[in-house]
Amino acid sequence: MNRSRSLRSSRGASKKNELSNAMYMLIKTENAVVSAYEGAATSMHSVAHQLSAWGGSSEDDHISDISDKLGVLLSEVADVEENYAAELEESRLTLKTIRNTESSVQPSRDHREKLMDQIHHLKHKDPQSSKLDELELALVRAEAENLVAEAQLTNIQRHGLKSTYLLHFAALIERSEKNLILAEHGRRILEFLDDTPVVPGDAPATYRHESDAKQVLLDCEEELKHYQPKHYDGGLSRVAANGLPENDAEYENASIYDGTRSHHQSTDNETGATTSAPLVSHVKNGQFSSEQQSSRAPIAQVTDGIAVSKDNDHTIGPNLGNEIVEDAERE
Repeated sequence: MNRSRSLRSSRGASKKNELSNAMYMLIKTENAVVSAYEGAATSMHSVAHQLSAWGGSSEDDHISDISDKLGVLLSEVADVEENYAAELEESRLTLKTIRNTESSVQPSRDHREKLMDQIHHLKHKDPQSSKLDELELALVRAEAENLVAEAQLTNIQRHGLKSTYLLHFAALIERSEKNLILAEHGRRILEFLDDTPVVPGDAPATYRHESDAKQVLLDCEEELKHYQPKHYDGGLSRVAANGLPENDAEYENASIYDGTRSHHQSTDNETGATTSAPLVSHVKNGQFSSEQQSSRAPIAQVTDGIAVSKDNDHTIGPNLGNEIVEDAERE
């Protein structure tokens, strides 16, 4: 997965507003977590390959076959970790809806406070100024705009937080349940390994469980093939793209964004089972005979309404200035 960074190029790019700074740090740390799981998956693939290769060089039939079968299961564990990292990345995208909204609301607050300061200053300097009426009218508009923006912020913060960790915990449950399946079948295979001590001079017992161990892999493959994660929506409310309740005609056109919709959006809401290459042919005698191809639909669709791009790391800023804000961290 490409985790490169991009540079910010907007005005005031080096300074983040206080409202979104904490979320920025959370997203950045989550990025490190995703990278760690990706690294663990890569290392686990290497462990699986090396275990199988080591067993293949042994003259002991017990060691040779059992290590090969365990290598297959460990390779599957690595694939589960890869899927988990990808699903954490999906949940991390949802956190960005909160951060981007926080960044967008801050200018509205600043604009309102600036108008209030100007009015206060002008009332003391020139109470009869004709500009005073203009500023007060502008303040009324700014307060109305800010009222909508604050409602959007509250809705998106709550909905985004809930959506993010529903995705996160669903991914964690799936990872745990699949690893449990793999671990249980791994223990079944180890039961075929006779570790009874051999007296010097005696011949070790003949290995007769190659077909049994192969059947365990087939059973494991079948169980993973038919695995279905449990559906749980957590009572997630329906929130429109602009952060307001759906079907609210009064505010249906209200937006703190520049009319922009999501650049990154899942196109498949279906939750599917992992499709795996045959386990038996995955590792044999220290060689991977085929690269496993896994495909899985996202657990849930990423929250809509935020301009987020995995490829082009940028988001569109608020109407209150129409500035383009490009993320400093890897999106």
